[in-house]
Amino acid sequence: MSIAPLREIVDYYTRFAEESRLETGSAQLEFERTKELLLRFLPPPPAQIVDVGGASGSYAFWLASLGYAVHLVDATPRLVEDATRRNASAEYRLASLEVGDARQLPRPAASADVILLLGPLYHLTERPDRITALREAQRVLRKNGTLMVAGISRYAATLDGLAFHPALHSQLATMRHRSLADGQYRNETKSDRYFTTAYFHRPDDLADELRETGCGDVRVFGIEGPGWLLSDFQARWNDDTLRVEILTVARLLEEEKSIMGASAHLFAVGTLESA
Repeated sequence: MSIAPLREIVDYYTRFAEESRLETGSAQLEFERTKELLLRFLPPPPAQIVDVGGASGSYAFWLASLGYAVHLVDATPRLVEDATRRNASAEYRLASLEVGDARQLPRPAASADVILLLGPLYHLTERPDRITALREAQRVLRKNGTLMVAGISRYAATLDGLAFHPALHSQLATMRHRSLADGQYRNETKSDRYFTTAYFHRPDDLADELRETGCGDVRVFGIEGPGWLLSDFQARWNDDTLRVEILTVARLLEEEKSIMGASAHLFAVGTLESA
């Protein structure tokens, strides 16, 4: 039986330009740091990678250029269509592209060396669905394969409001309080500026979900550090020396438990210990 993705999430990515998000603002820091963390734990090419929730291929095409065999899966048809058009003329092509759900992957068992879940977990708002997605990823992984996942920090909406919306109106305050209380984030405005339905993890919660589903050697990192909150982020990012400093601080604090949650995004990695 097929599993239907949340309609509101697919609708959001149908209209929102996710394909260009990582090219602007503090998302550039997210992109560079995520690539850095991926390279730290990836096996050498030409390993088989399944990029689940890979959108239109920002990471997938980069990985293909490094010599990996990359299979892209995403729940939003528009983004898969965009990646397919891009793939037709790409110098380094993806091995396959499919519309699919993280909870029921269109991939054979024990066929991948690496599974990336760099988006699905924070759009699966119920824990049983996240556990299902993690177990499904492990079904597709080979023994000793590597699972790498991303989460949004429990504190991201609160810090975003403090840094960029100092005159916080009551609707945003309600959204903030709910996400802090139970991790459940709901956009009650009509603006895509405030994202869409999501679950926000605490660092330990993300680690626990990986361990519960059979991953060993689990580590969690803060991706951006506090640099994403800089009011003059773009000016600093455009300066080579200041960009290095932003990245250096992110690296220095990436596993510091007392501040890890100040990153907008979390990155976790684990190894499948049995198959």
